Amino acid sequence: MNSFGNQFRLTTFGESHGPAVGGVIDGCPAGIVIDHTFITNELRRRREGDNATSQGLTPRLEADHVEWLSGLMEGTTLGTPLSFIIKNSDCRPEDYESLRDLCRPGHADYTYNEKYGIRDHRGGGRASGRETAARVVAGAIAKQILHDKGITFRSTHHDHEVCCTINGVPTGVGNPIFDRLNARLAYAMFSIPSAMAFAMGDTPDAFRLSQQDYPDQWREHGIGNTLTLTNHCGGIQGGISNGMPIIFHVGFHLPPTQPDGMVCRSSDGGLHHVAPHGRHDNNHIPRLPVIVEAMAAIALLDLLIT
Repeated sequence: MNSFGNQFRLTTFGESHGPAVGGVIDGCPAGIVIDHTFITNELRRRREGDNATSQGLTPRLEADHVEWLSGLMEGTTLGTPLSFIIKNSDCRPEDYESLRDLCRPGHADYTYNEKYGIRDHRGGGRASGRETAARVVAGAIAKQILHDKGITFRSTHHDHEVCCTINGVPTGVGNPIFDRLNARLAYAMFSIPSAMAFAMGDTPDAFRLSQQDYPDQWREHGIGNTLTLTNHCGGIQGGISNGMPIIFHVGFHLPPTQPDGMVCRSSDGGLHHVAPHGRHDNNHIPRLPVIVEAMAAIALLDLLIT
């Protein structure tokens, strides 16, 4: 449950206020010269959001310095497992001591505690968005490999929704029935904390189109990414890419921690109003596009590697 992918596989580890988060990447091809600047920039997008006016982000300031432990020699991949850590340098676990025996509404506190009989109350532990830093590193490597194949990613966000467009995906990626490309993408997106909805198509409401309007009509002499006049299917038909841009939308709920406090549940079932002392995002949507792209890149590369 901590690994994603088959041929290109990421395993992540670490808790929000533990010593570090990190990952192990299996299946990365040998001979790839890692672009460390690109990885740094992708982590900055996750940390600061997609624009300078991003509001409501956490005041927690992590350096997000990646320390490589294996799989690289002189900056080039060896084909062996790539392992890395990102040390948590600005954590304050004491801020969460009041939540040790309380479950916050809208969080994974209760379910983790019920499943395992124990949980990390320090900022949500593994359920925290801090874990996604490792995904962004692996996604940056996947995007670099895909870029060399002519595949690029672009994401925008509005209110609660992130729209991701992937250009350059050839025809024939994905498999019928239970291993569809759109199913792989949906699975990847719902692994991101706070994901609530997924939709394919050039509009998030493509599934609402009428029987007459939904089918993408052929473009005369169209080839590649000019195959049809519209792209309501989002570039995937029957679970297989058709050469058009892949377009999907992911809806996220806002962080459930409220600045003025929240009613938490104790182990005996009692209710207690608690003012949060930790540092939280009030609006994390601007930080999500790069995470969406990272998981899409990992899922796509996993299907392309044979």
